[in-house]
Amino acid sequence: MGTPGTARARARAEITAAVKEAARAQLAQVGAPALSVRAVARELGMASSAVYRYFASRDELLTALIVDAYDAVGAAAEDGARAGGDDPGGRWLAACRAVRIWAVDHPHEFSLLYGSPVPGYRAPADTIGPAARVPLVLAAAVADAARLGLLHPPTGALGLGSGPRLVTPEVLEAVGIPAGDDRLVERALGMWVALIGTISFELFGHFENVVSDRAGYFELAMAGAAGAVGLEIPVP
Repeated sequence: MGTPGTARARARAEITAAVKEAARAQLAQVGAPALSVRAVARELGMASSAVYRYFASRDELLTALIVDAYDAVGAAAEDGARAGGDDPGGRWLAACRAVRIWAVDHPHEFSLLYGSPVPGYRAPADTIGPAARVPLVLAAAVADAARLGLLHPPTGALGLGSGPRLVTPEVLEAVGIPAGDDRLVERALGMWVALIGTISFELFGHFENVVSDRAGYFELAMAGAAGAVGLEIPVP
C-alpha cells in the first residue's frame, strides 16, 4: 500500500494532467487568447479556486501547455532524426517530416507555439530549453555535415560574407557550428524558418486552391531550404 505522501502526489499529478487536458480542449474551441481558468474549472466540475491550487494564474497554465507542446514536437523531431540514419541530410529531412506530422495531428498546439502571440502573455525562461529542441536537431545535422565536408554552401547573399553577424553569440555557442564557419548558422536559421513557415501555410489555409499535393510540396520546400546551406537532399 502506498504512503499518504505518494497517494497525494499521484492525485495531484492526475488532477494536473486533467486540468491541462481540459485547457487543450479549450484551445481547440476558443483559442489561446480566450483561455479561461474558470471555463476549465467548469469543464472539470471544480471550483476555480481549486484549479488555482494547481496553476496560480492563467499565464502559468498557458506556460505549462506551451512547455508540453514544445517538448512533444521536440521529441518528435529527435525521434525522426534518429530514424533518419547516419547521413546528416537524411536525418534533417526525417526530422522535418516528423515535425510536420506532429503539427498536422496537433494543429491547435502548433498554433499556440508558432501562431499569433497571446496578447499580454510573456513567455518565461522555462520555455527556452523546450523551444530550442527542434532548431537544435536541425542545427546538429548541419553542423555534422559541415564537419564531414558534405556542405557545398552557395555564394552571394546567403554565402560566407564579411559583414556583421546576424545572430547572437549565444546561438552560435548553442548550435556547435565549427570554428571559422560562423556564417553557417545564419543560413541554417533559414532552414528552421522554412520548416515552420511551410507548415504554417498548410495548417492556416494558405495552400487552399494553390497546392494540390501538400506532402509532396513539403518535401520540395525542405530540399530547397537545405540547398540554401549546401546540404543536398534528394527529392522523391
